[in-house]
Amino acid sequence: MIRKTGTLRQVRKRQHGFTLLELIIVVAMIGILATMALPALKESPRRAKEAVLKTNLRTIRDVINQHFADKGNYPSGLEALVESGYLRDIPRDPFTGANDTWELEYEEFDEEFEPAETDLPEDGQPGIIDVFSGSDLESLDGEPYNEW
Repeated sequence: MIRKTGTLRQVRKRQHGFTLLELIIVVAMIGILATMALPALKESPRRAKEAVLKTNLRTIRDVINQHFADKGNYPSGLEALVESGYLRDIPRDPFTGANDTWELEYEEFDEEFEPAETDLPEDGQPGIIDVFSGSDLESLDGEPYNEW
């Protein structure tokens, strides 16, 4: 017969959870990691808005170029792109929160050169050649959004 006396009790005493020092070390490590990650997470909503703005600008510019390729002239306004079926709706500027604050750049004609009627849209006005954000804020890189 083999007796199990003192060894089993000693093993059980060593298995009773964590010490206070171990818990403090773990909490301190979590705190250090959180302070390192917080600055990166702080700017993530703004980075997301910048990504949406870049996508919206690219979409509008592509559609303006498609309109020119199809019809031989630039659209007279963003509403014309919706009416022609190039866009379902005018995209919203994520920084102004509206779809009517886009800054539009129109084509310019030389005063000496009179454009042919086929060069102009149906209403006879110069067309949009580029579009920019209507926001006066600056990006995280320091460049104003209305220069993108």
